[in-house]
Formats: sequence, structure tokens, C-alpha cells
Amino acid sequence: MRERTFVPVVHGFLDTIREGHPDTPIVLISPTPFTELETTAGPTAPDPETGRQRVLGSPGAGAPTLTGVRTPLAKVVDVRADPALRYLDGRELLGPDEAEALPDGLHPDPAAHLRMSDRAARLLLGRHL
Repeated sequence: MRERTFVPVVHGFLDTIREGHPDTPIVLISPTPFTELETTAGPTAPDPETGRQRVLGSPGAGAPTLTGVRTPLAKVVDVRADPALRYLDGRELLGPDEAEALPDGLHPDPAAHLRMSDRAARLLLGRHL
């Protein structure tokens, strides 16, 4: 995937969902933090010595970083003007200061998943809880 094609692909995906489910609530969630991919594009793979995820190298020009996909995702929600579509920044679910919750440096552990679900419920349902 390249930055140039990312936004049209997201719109196409949402169009497909809307064709069959025009009123279903959708939350478009951006990635949670991963220090190595914030400003460097993937892919990643486990380091054989540590088991932690590491960036393998540049996949080529125009590949998106995590920082580079958050703003476009938010803009997709804005331009669609869909009352049943919301954007949620993944960093609100798991912050950059919670790296200890990522045993391999990328994927949350079970306790982090529970915290993320509690935060999502509060952020998305708010006063309805």
C-alpha cells in the first residue's frame, strides 16, 4: 500500500460496507503507537534473538508510516459527513507511554486489551455507560 492509494482504498472499503449496511454505526480506529513505525514504514518481523518486533527496512517510496495514516483516516471521516461514522485515534486506547504493555513491542498483552476496551467504551459510549 502506498500513501497515494491509502485514502481511496479506505473510501472503497467504507462504500462497500455502506452498500449493505447504510445505517450501521462504524468506528474507524487509527493504529495504536509502535515507536519504530511512527516515522518509518514497515514491514515488521520478530527479531530472532529478542522476540520483539522490528522494522525490516524500507518497503519503498510512498509507503505510509503510522503517523502518516492517522491524519488521512480522520479526514476520511470528516469528508464523508456520515452521521453513523466516527473516528477514534488509537493513541487514546493505548498511549505511547504504555510500551511495557507490548511484550513484543507491537501487540498488546491481555491486560492492555482490557484497558483498551474499557477506554473505547468510555470514549464511544460516554454518558451511556
